Order: sequence, then structure tokens, then C-alpha cells
Amino acid sequence: MHKTISIFSGNANVPLAKEICEYVGITQGSAKVSRFSDGEIFVEIGENVRGVNCFVVQPTCSPPNRNLMELLITIDALKRASAGSIVAVMPYFGYARQDRKVKPRTPISSKLVADLLTAAGATRVVSVDLHAGQIQGFFNIPFDHLYASPVFQDILVHQFSADSTVVVSPDAGGVERARVYSKIIGCGLAIIDKRRSAPNVSQVHHLIGDVSGKRAILVDDIIDTAGTLCNAAKVVMEHGASEVFAMATHGVLSGPAIERINNSVLSKVWVTNSIPQQAKAASCERLVVVSLGRLLGEAVKRIHHGDSISSLFI
Repeated sequence: MHKTISIFSGNANVPLAKEICEYVGITQGSAKVSRFSDGEIFVEIGENVRGVNCFVVQPTCSPPNRNLMELLITIDALKRASAGSIVAVMPYFGYARQDRKVKPRTPISSKLVADLLTAAGATRVVSVDLHAGQIQGFFNIPFDHLYASPVFQDILVHQFSADSTVVVSPDAGGVERARVYSKIIGCGLAIIDKRRSAPNVSQVHHLIGDVSGKRAILVDDIIDTAGTLCNAAKVVMEHGASEVFAMATHGVLSGPAIERINNSVLSKVWVTNSIPQQAKAASCERLVVVSLGRLLGEAVKRIHHGDSISSLFI
């Protein structure tokens, strides 16, 4: 019998793709990614996908340009093989931080990525915790924006109590996200006033809220160089917190991030596997990786069957 769903990964080493396949109950689709001697990417689909609902799982993390091109070329290969639909499953949406013009003569690169995905042939996009929710509006195809809070919920409920915990947003832009986490626990909320003078450079100015004697949880969407996170954790401890933890959806963890976390006051840092974390987790005992496999697997099943996925948006 000709199958009606197939899940591919531009990079065959994405563990999350295998977890999604296991949850859905199918084997991973056959796709061979190779390169010419000059570095050009070549993708060959190894099975019949005519009329098949195809899902391509590819976080556009480091190296972002190579991963993005692998995704685009895989989508193009599926389109030319007459796939029924092509859903780009991007757990981490690269270039999301370039969602607006912050200075004259600068690009809006996340809009460019949206245009490239659409031009390549994607019919739908699924992503988790966009850096800026308005990126959904850059697409003229359906976009399903999922949140990582459900995968952190068990940790929040079982390891933290309402009376001894406070959730802290490391900047004003993350208040809405922090409020969701504080509601899950039923605890208070605090906000850090952060000023950014350049990319990956930030300074903490004020702490709004009471953290004295509390176990503080810093909540963010991305940990990149971990400078903001570690500075915020230090400020929270200086204001009397008994312990500081961190939760973030996307552990980019570039440059000195692991060293900073190892030398920080943070007791534990939870991230998801939206970005492969095997090597980084091995070099940082405080780093705990939580899987998005069930969340994305359920989204894939519902999209394939035409069911609503609105209950996954919380």
C-alpha cells in the first residue's frame, strides 16, 4: 500500500526527527544529502513521494546558512517529485532575531527566509517559540506557532511550589512568556530592565519585583552566548534570591556560553532539543535537555489527519 505520510530531515543527524517518527509510528523517509567538492549541496529523495504529505524536520541552527540551504533544497526536491504537501518543521527558526529594521540600511532577514521557504515550495511551516510572534505575518502560507511551555510543565509543577518561587523575565519583551510560566506554578513575577548596546552585548539596569528568599526561574526563548542570562542570574542573587534556575526553548549556546554557565550562579538550565545538544550537554552538568518529540509528533499527526492543533498552542 502506498503510504500517505513521510518525515524527512535535511540533516540525517537530527535526533528530534527520529523521535517524531517514533511518536508518529513510521520510519524516517529516505533522503541522501551530499556535497560537491566546492561545497554545493545536493539532495536526492530515495522513495516515491507522489501525493504524499511530507514533513521536513530541520532546525536552522548553527551553521545556519548550510542548514537553511539543506532545508530549501530538500523542499525543492520534494516539490519536483510531486509531493502532495510539504511542511517545513523548523523547531528553531533561524534569523528570527532580524524581524525588523533596528537601524537604517539593515535587512529584515526573517522576512527573506519566509519568502525563500515559500518560493522553494513549502505549503505550511511549523515552529516553536518564535523570537517575535509577528514573523507569522511574513508568510502567505499557513504557519503553526507552537509553544514549549507544555514540555516544561511537569518540571514546573513537580519541582517548584507557588509560595517559594518567582518567575523572572530577563527583559521587558519576554514578560508575556514569563507570565505563562508563572501561571502554571501560581507564583509571582519579576522583570529585569535590560539595555542592549550591540548584538550579543547587554547590561542589566534594574530589577522590578520581589525575589528575596525565593527560588527564581529565569525564562527566555533563546540562550545564545549566555551573557544576558548569567548577568541576570547574578543580579537576581544580589537581590536576595535563594537559588536561580533558567528555562529556555532554544539553546543556541554559541561562543563562551557553556563556560559562562559553568562559572555562573545558575543551579540548573533547562533547554529543549529544538537544537541538537549532545556535545554541549556532555560538557555542562547544569544543562538538562527536554524533548519536543511528543509535542511536534502530535502536531504532525494532527496536520496529516486534518485535525485541529489549537490545543497545542498553549
